[in-house]
Amino acid sequence: MESLARGGTRWKRFAVVMVPSVAATAAIGVALSQGALAASFSVSGQQFKVSADRLDGKGFVQYGAVDSTKVGKKPVAVVGFNEAKIKNLCQSVVVPVPAFGDVTMKLGAGASAPVEAKKLYIDADDLGANATFNNIDIGVAADSTSKGPGPHKGDKYAPGSFAQQADSATFTDVKQRAWATTAGTFKLSGLKMAVKKGKNECY
Repeated sequence: MESLARGGTRWKRFAVVMVPSVAATAAIGVALSQGALAASFSVSGQQFKVSADRLDGKGFVQYGAVDSTKVGKKPVAVVGFNEAKIKNLCQSVVVPVPAFGDVTMKLGAGASAPVEAKKLYIDADDLGANATFNNIDIGVAADSTSKGPGPHKGDKYAPGSFAQQADSATFTDVKQRAWATTAGTFKLSGLKMAVKKGKNECY
């Protein structure tokens, strides 16, 4: 691991995650109060893949939590941003259909104008990316973070557990596997969707 010195730290393949899910597309153009979704959000237990060329975020926080899904409890890394802009977003989910086989739903957005999100939270367990953090603090107590949106209401996490935060963060060449996403607002420019038989994932 590279130096943990504050400010401008660059890590490759840093285990954080940061891009929206298929479930979040239902919230396009709709403002949700922070925490409102958590009370009624039931995680399906099916993962999805997301890729993006670039994400620029302001107010970053990351902490560990546990998602309750239809297939049991899953440990996740939760990443939150006050604001995020995402270039060339792709997200895909493969759904097994009885007597038909696998079907892939793939969404794309942000090719010409970036996808924009506010109060964005992502629950995921795998990510590859290049990352640059500005004014990063590592080892902050999860309930004492101040630079990002703070832990999401309804998340199951240990209040004094390990967290990190930064004034801003930039991620490039993003590939992640996630369980869930919530956002206060989520705007997708140039949204396109395709449904195809078989596996046709983002990566």
